Amino acid sequence: MHEMSLCEGILQVIEGEKEKQAFTRVKNVCLEIGVLAGVEIESLIFSFDAVTRGSVAEGAKLKIVKLPGQAWCMQCSQQVDIEQRFDQCSNCESYQLQVTSGEEMRIKELEVE
Repeated sequence: MHEMSLCEGILQVIEGEKEKQAFTRVKNVCLEIGVLAGVEIESLIFSFDAVTRGSVAEGAKLKIVKLPGQAWCMQCSQQVDIEQRFDQCSNCESYQLQVTSGEEMRIKELEVE
């Protein structure tokens, strides 16, 4: 389950920010996750609760913002939305797509005290 290691990485970022900003508690964590990132959201939520126990982020609410997948079609030179890898172009039905977004995962914001 790679969601556990993702949560450990999130906690490392939070702890690093705690040192810089001297906050005592994290109330909310907002993550942006692309639909092509391969992250199982339910597993991520479960893992986040487990990983943050005993930390400054214990009890923090996790908010997930899903980002759409997009790709550049090499055949018709258009940016198109995709739901999964290997989708075809919605304009010309080509499969020659290069993913341009939807694979990312980042911490968008932290609400702290």
